[in-house]
Amino acid sequence: MHTEEKKEEKSLNFLEDIIDTDLRTGKYDQIVTRFPPEPNGYLHIGHASSICLNFGLTKKFPGYTNLRFDDTNPTTEDTEYVESIKNDIKWLGFEWKNELFASDYFDTLYGYAVELINKGLAYVDDSTSEEIALLKGTPTEPGKDSPYRNRSIEENLELFAQMKAGAFPDGAKTLRAKIDMKHTNMLMRDPILYRVKHAHHHRTGNAWCIYPMYDFAHGQSDSLEKVTHSLCTLEFMPHRELYDWLIKQLGIYPSHQYEFARRNLNYTVTSKRKLLQLVKEGHVSGWDDPRMPTISGLRRRGYTPHSIVDFCDRIGVGKRENMIDVGLLEFCIREDLNKIATRRMVVLDPLKLVITNFPEGKVEWLTSENNPEIENSGERNLPFTRELYIEKEDFMENPAKKYFRLAPGKMVRLKSAYIIQCDEVVKDGDGEIVQVNCSLIENSRSGADSSGINVKGTLHWVSTSESVPLEVRLYDRLFAVEDAAGQEGDFKEYLNPNSLQIVTAYGEPALKEATVGEGFQFLRKGYFSMDRDSTKDKLVFNRTVTLRDNWAKSGK
Repeated sequence: MHTEEKKEEKSLNFLEDIIDTDLRTGKYDQIVTRFPPEPNGYLHIGHASSICLNFGLTKKFPGYTNLRFDDTNPTTEDTEYVESIKNDIKWLGFEWKNELFASDYFDTLYGYAVELINKGLAYVDDSTSEEIALLKGTPTEPGKDSPYRNRSIEENLELFAQMKAGAFPDGAKTLRAKIDMKHTNMLMRDPILYRVKHAHHHRTGNAWCIYPMYDFAHGQSDSLEKVTHSLCTLEFMPHRELYDWLIKQLGIYPSHQYEFARRNLNYTVTSKRKLLQLVKEGHVSGWDDPRMPTISGLRRRGYTPHSIVDFCDRIGVGKRENMIDVGLLEFCIREDLNKIATRRMVVLDPLKLVITNFPEGKVEWLTSENNPEIENSGERNLPFTRELYIEKEDFMENPAKKYFRLAPGKMVRLKSAYIIQCDEVVKDGDGEIVQVNCSLIENSRSGADSSGINVKGTLHWVSTSESVPLEVRLYDRLFAVEDAAGQEGDFKEYLNPNSLQIVTAYGEPALKEATVGEGFQFLRKGYFSMDRDSTKDKLVFNRTVTLRDNWAKSGK
């Protein structure tokens, strides 16, 4: 087993293998990668995979990674998104060498477009988008030349300059590459390089009214930054031919594009357009709603950077797309929080328990370890009183066989406290159980138990008088089906109606010292994180994840 593990550590994925070969053969002295998000939304778990890949490669191999914002579509972009993206990358533990924007290159890209016109490789087209689509053909039928394809170089130069000067309204003209309208790759059938768009840009203001298309900005930006390995998801594979064609025609640094498979996550959607819909229509409270698959949403829910990076490492890099079970992401955060989260006792659904042989008004201070997984994690004080809360589910009047929690005549241990025995059940006028009366077994205190009694059940509890009321938000998966985006009809029809439940709970007083974002294991209930909505008078906790995969158990 040890040998196999060692071998696995040394094995390279296909991208690492390419880079290793490039460095060993002297093709490059160092590699340069880039993470190029469009600032039109918040980053999500899919972006985290790309971040870990691009930055991870330049941690493993000599080189560096640039952060470049693909800000070529001014109507959807905003500085709010720029700042959130930077915060998310830093939070994940990565640093970029250069912070760049595609808009940094607008002048250079315009010059490249003029160069293509001068070479007879680009022309201004007056066709509407509908006319262009009709002339494009199909994958089995060749396209037809635009009636404007054979304009002279001089006319194209003049018209393109007028486009830049703002002489034409939106959609009136485009600049297209002159390649081949019969090409088997539809993207090579005279693709659009520039369009007219009179829109305020978040960085350049109103300096430009023409903007480059993604395919024209992407490869050229890579080349200007001397990116050696430009990593894209598989849907960009057909674009690679155009990427290479433009670099070759312009005679610039030969960056190269490589594709890897996108990893889709079940029970969620990662389309920015769909996520924006959820935000704008109020299905969630914002981009950082803890049910959202955004990095900021996961952070607010209580996920750690280590758990997300671990998840991305586990799913790896491949050439074939597949659906990843969100249970793996939940496994990663459980693994991490089990090691680092402070333990606290919180009762979510309280049932009053009275210890009849414990003095009224007395508070006995007990101690309990903060985290048994951490050596010398310290202890906190627990107030033990006559009246306590336990979970309703921890008491059963008519217990099933092998029920080891509290029941009439049965004994259990209260965590870090005493063994108790249930003596009496108190009900209201409707027959509902409102209280259980118990007696404390002498000499049974945890750590000093000389009672000689062994019990199989241990319950968590809090004091009714010394506990702290909490607002606890029980988050679950946002969608009720595995592939909401792939279903017929509106994807929002498949939202999980039980994705959020808010309860008033009671926690041990040590929780008053909690800080925003701090993670806890609420004993026997799950992992929780203190939310930023908390105030001195109202503590709010988000459930990060349950202790076990309840969905697998319930067969949902």
